[in-house]
Formats: sequence, structure tokens, C-alpha cells
Amino acid sequence: MRDIFKAEALRFANTVIWSWDGWRAAWVTEKTLRQWTVVNVLSAGLAFSLDLSTAERGLILALGLLVLAAELMNTGLEEVVDYLSKAEDPRAKKAKDCGSAAVALTAIAGGVAWVVILIG
Repeated sequence: MRDIFKAEALRFANTVIWSWDGWRAAWVTEKTLRQWTVVNVLSAGLAFSLDLSTAERGLILALGLLVLAAELMNTGLEEVVDYLSKAEDPRAKKAKDCGSAAVALTAIAGGVAWVVILIG
């Protein structure tokens, strides 16, 4: 049992390290990740400064994190597409555009949540 716990603790530690490596790599190269992070910090600050319910605040914070997650996935997708070929191909464009659309839709979801909370 002790060996299983040790193996799982090591696996978790590696996951944390790899995730941090991914965040740092994207942070250095992706201006949009840095921009969405600023928006997320401002949104979180506003969520905590307004008289919101716990559920409303949780929704705003969670959607903000999902925008960052979508941006990281989009970055990974773009990296893979560029790694496979630098040649222009309609399938590569479609893949990249779909990744970008996923980020946009996630951001719109956050915006919709803010609008509904503020006018509701």
C-alpha cells in the first residue's frame, strides 16, 4: 500500500511540474494568454468587490479559468499544427480557427454570465 501511495504522490508531483512548465511556456510566447490573465484578474477583483452571491462569484471565477484553459488548449493545438507542417493547408487553418473559436465562445460565456448577473 505504501508503494502505491508513493507512486501516486510522484505521479501527482510530475503532473504539477508538467502543468507549470506548460503554463510558463505559454506565458512567455502567447500574448493572448497574458491578456486573458489580466482580464481574469480584473474580473475576479470585480466579482469580489460587488455584492454577489457565492454561486454568482463561483460562476464568474470558474468561467474565467475556463477561458485560460481554452487559450492553453488553443496554444497547444497551434503548436502541434505548426510542428507538423509550415505549409498552408485548409485543414491546418480550420484546426487553428476552431481553436480560436473555442476561446472566443468561452470568453463570450463569461461575458454572458456577467451581463445576466448584473442585470438580473
